[in-house]
Amino acid sequence: MEIEIKNAAEFEQHIGKGNVLVDFYATWCGPCNMVAPIVAQIAKEHQDLTVLRVDVDEVEALARQYNIFSIPTLLHFVDGKLVDQKVGFAPKPALEAFLGY
Repeated sequence: MEIEIKNAAEFEQHIGKGNVLVDFYATWCGPCNMVAPIVAQIAKEHQDLTVLRVDVDEVEALARQYNIFSIPTLLHFVDGKLVDQKVGFAPKPALEAFLGY
């Protein structure tokens, strides 16, 4: 499942439940646009994964809170706890390994 986050309250509502991948991106970012369909495909293939997409231009407070300086940045949370982070484009096998699949 993919959810477009519009504010911090929405983010907090979803982050504490299970296996969550947060994709910090911007619409103008080339590598972000390259990784987005890969993330979507992984989300479809792994029903236990929730993907939260955060546009850094729209929800700047979250980007600051998580010290996002480069995009795309992917954060992996399990039950609300940050377990790993990946910055930049990565192919599908690397992203699956990052998520433990």
